[in-house]
Amino acid sequence: MTKAKLRAATVGGSADEIEAAFYEALQTGDIERLMACWSDDEEVVCVHPGGPRLVGLENIRQSFETMFSNGTIAAHPEHVRKVETVTSAMHNLVERIELTMPDGPQLAFVLTTNVYVRTAQGWRMVAHHASPGTTQEIHARADAMPPVLH
Repeated sequence: MTKAKLRAATVGGSADEIEAAFYEALQTGDIERLMACWSDDEEVVCVHPGGPRLVGLENIRQSFETMFSNGTIAAHPEHVRKVETVTSAMHNLVERIELTMPDGPQLAFVLTTNVYVRTAQGWRMVAHHASPGTTQEIHARADAMPPVLH
């Protein structure tokens, strides 16, 4: 099976399905499924909380492999806000991260923007930008946010 066919068979056909596959891959530590969510474009970009801008599939893959070497990432998307067009989609959300710490389970919150484009293989991620959040983020009601993004 060609790389393009494998990728198309691995993930779904909408931006929402790609996002669901991305978070499932984080939760299970499946690097192949996670990378299948990304566009083949070498200008794809990823920023982890407090980290540098990573450009290109190899850099992005290496960063997630390093994270997975410490275990899976229990990231759960919440309060998703979307802007969608025929060929692109932007999802802004709060990731609720469940951490296992020496003194017991802890929660962390990450403010994230995921950008998707429609490609010949279907919808694919081209940007994942995550920044540290606070507990206030998770308690804010999604419908209390203004409907206009600028």
